[in-house]
Amino acid sequence: MSHESPSAQSRTVSVDDTGVRRQLADGSEEAVKWSELSAVVVRVIPEGPWKEDVFFMLAGTDGKGTAIPSGDPAADALIERLQTLPGFDNEKFIEAMTTDADEAYVVWSAEGHAAKH
Repeated sequence: MSHESPSAQSRTVSVDDTGVRRQLADGSEEAVKWSELSAVVVRVIPEGPWKEDVFFMLAGTDGKGTAIPSGDPAADALIERLQTLPGFDNEKFIEAMTTDADEAYVVWSAEGHAAKH
């Protein structure tokens, strides 16, 4: 039971060697290439348990990006790939995934190290 607008709901999310693509229900697409990734943020919105409350926000160097719900079937593959990024902050990631605080956690940035929260 999601209260997202129908156009914002994912139809499919794919994670591959090129990057991450999210096809939206309205037919539009959001995508970030690994080579153009500038930051990874875990956004926690205390809406659960019936609404999606954790999103993986990927920002590209072009200012565009995508937000992948943690409950998406592709989320496990995404997490595996993100954890291979040099300087990925696993401690900050675990903190974000186990809190119900309304916060955004920067777990990786393009400078090659995780930014401080």
